[in-house]
Amino acid sequence: MKYAQFLIALLFAVSARAADFPTTTAGGESINIPTAHSVLMLRVGDDGRVYELHYGAPEKEIAKTNVLARETELYPPFGDGFILEPALEATHADGNTSTDLIYVKHSTTTIDTNVSLTRIELRDPAYPFFVTLCFKSYAAEDVIEQWTEIRNGENGTVTLARFASAAPQFKAREYWLTQFHGDYKTEATMDEEKLGHGIKILDSKIGVRADRFRFPSFILSLNAPADEETGETIGGSLEWSGSFQLAFDLDFKNRLRALCGINPFASEYKLKPGETFTTPSMLWTWSDSGKGQVSRNFHRWARQYGIRDGNKPRPVLLNNWEATDMNFTEQLIVSLFDGAKKIGADTFLLDDGWFGNAHPRNKDNAGLGDWQANTNKLPHGVSFLASEANKRGINFGIWIEPEMVNPSSDLFEQHPDWAIQQPKREFIYGRNQLDLDLSNPKVENFVWGVVSNTLSTPGVSYTKWDANRFVNQPGSTYLPADEQSELLIKYNFALYGVMSNMAASFPNVMAMACSGGGGRVDYGSMKYFDSFWPSDNTDPVSRIKIQWGFSHFFPAETIAAHVTQMGKRPLKFAIDVAMSGALGVDMDVRKLSPSDLQFLSNSIALYKKEIRDVVEQGDLYRLESPYDSARAALDYVSADKSRAVLFVYQLKGGEDKSVKPRGLDPQKHYRVRATNDREVYTGEIADGATLMRDGLPTECHNAFDSAVIEMIAQ
Repeated sequence: MKYAQFLIALLFAVSARAADFPTTTAGGESINIPTAHSVLMLRVGDDGRVYELHYGAPEKEIAKTNVLARETELYPPFGDGFILEPALEATHADGNTSTDLIYVKHSTTTIDTNVSLTRIELRDPAYPFFVTLCFKSYAAEDVIEQWTEIRNGENGTVTLARFASAAPQFKAREYWLTQFHGDYKTEATMDEEKLGHGIKILDSKIGVRADRFRFPSFILSLNAPADEETGETIGGSLEWSGSFQLAFDLDFKNRLRALCGINPFASEYKLKPGETFTTPSMLWTWSDSGKGQVSRNFHRWARQYGIRDGNKPRPVLLNNWEATDMNFTEQLIVSLFDGAKKIGADTFLLDDGWFGNAHPRNKDNAGLGDWQANTNKLPHGVSFLASEANKRGINFGIWIEPEMVNPSSDLFEQHPDWAIQQPKREFIYGRNQLDLDLSNPKVENFVWGVVSNTLSTPGVSYTKWDANRFVNQPGSTYLPADEQSELLIKYNFALYGVMSNMAASFPNVMAMACSGGGGRVDYGSMKYFDSFWPSDNTDPVSRIKIQWGFSHFFPAETIAAHVTQMGKRPLKFAIDVAMSGALGVDMDVRKLSPSDLQFLSNSIALYKKEIRDVVEQGDLYRLESPYDSARAALDYVSADKSRAVLFVYQLKGGEDKSVKPRGLDPQKHYRVRATNDREVYTGEIADGATLMRDGLPTECHNAFDSAVIEMIAQ
């Protein structure tokens, strides 16, 4: 029997359950999801399945006579004829391991003048099992946000073994994939390769702060290696802080499918009757102008929709960690406020070591879980410090790590079962600590209490949320035996619940995400944070590459960039590197010479008055890569192209070649002003076309020379 005949017979057989199985619309219906410069084109086949035709340029002509092969199904399920990597694998309540997904209907809702939501409803013709594919289109930013809702209408539990957020296909002659990987202190290292036939997987299996070794974003270049300003390029970024999988399957017809979502490894999910499982969102953007435009699309989207306070200036921080570590007193911390005031910092951030009494936090082996101010160090409490900072015109911030516990703590002694653990196994510690089991509602409430109580302290207006280990013994004393594989998924959903409460309850407390460096850099968490800490490696030479990598997806205001003495580089070089992100300072300013202290103060004043708004709100153009040459260069250009800031970093000695800025208005005339130097000079006025064609001299000859050049339209 032909499949179409079989399908008709089957639908007739279950017609008595018409309420569960709405009539399928006839094949051939087109579903287009457009943005300003791209379109995702879909079509319903005569067999009732939804197929992908094209993602890219909107003027692309797709013949209606195209054969809609099963290999191009938009969201392929397992077990009913599809032979390649599936997006969905489910075992139904009766034990059937096959699923078929047939189109029911779709709808498009206009949310506002820029955003629309398309929902495509599918269902299995033999079971009350429903899948809705959701696409939110952000027109001006050229971003499509995609997620999947899976609903169990059966009488028993359905077991989900795979549940991708998205599984689009691309068609080109060849494919070049750029990933961003690294370990502690080497975060966001770029690595590009040409994809061959078979499956290439980028993933994490470590459960929480899961992008320690790579973050869940990628660049896909079609037909040639990725270029900053030319070529067809696709950017993808998953909104998930847990274990993820990005799988790229190049098939026998040279089509590339990207299966993106939660890592299915050891993560079967029991979907109870009536329950809906919603996957994290996957973000897509397309450009025919290289990866530079992909980045600018993500940055514009993030400021409007993806991060907290996207249009609010980030404060200049002074952190005490390098000055004191955990060894400080109340008097010492108060004395540092004067230094913060002197250099022009907006906020003083008190780092780790302020809490714990029976188990004082003097080293990293005690105190986590006991979130009361240490009375020996801070006899008047945290509110006293905040008050003293505020008296000096400085805001006050504080460090927390609420998801973790030290065995040496009151919390662990009272609730050892609250830690993630495997029965009959000895604990494996990371940084002398364990993860708390957020799948347990009591633990989730406790963690929220830590956050709420700490941020309710009068005078606290900033927090740094750290997470210094991942999960390597994924077991829960709370979850039943048949739900143990759900631990890491439920952990992250609960974590987002706490983070969401924080953002809603404390809208005036800005927050930095920190996870032993860049271990939690994704748009799943960043919607609740203003910035992130990219790496504990603050050597400016290393930071150039680290910040370069993260800049492909995250705007400058999210990238915390602090001036430190790591690497023993020239102070000007360290400051100039930090000024290309969200500027901060992490050093003992009391030990600076009078001239260096004055230079640091002048630099911060310059940044706040003249540079910060262009860097944090402008369009980024990466000009010269630190991977390819002896120097790095980038510029930021304001939306109206009236101002630009160019950064140049000499990594090795070499010829002082002109640097060619990009993004200027060719018709505007700009005054060129080299600044943040001990001898500021003002250059000539030139039109944007000339500056972009001929470039600018930088006076950078030797290793660790640097330049910051402003271009201001006249």
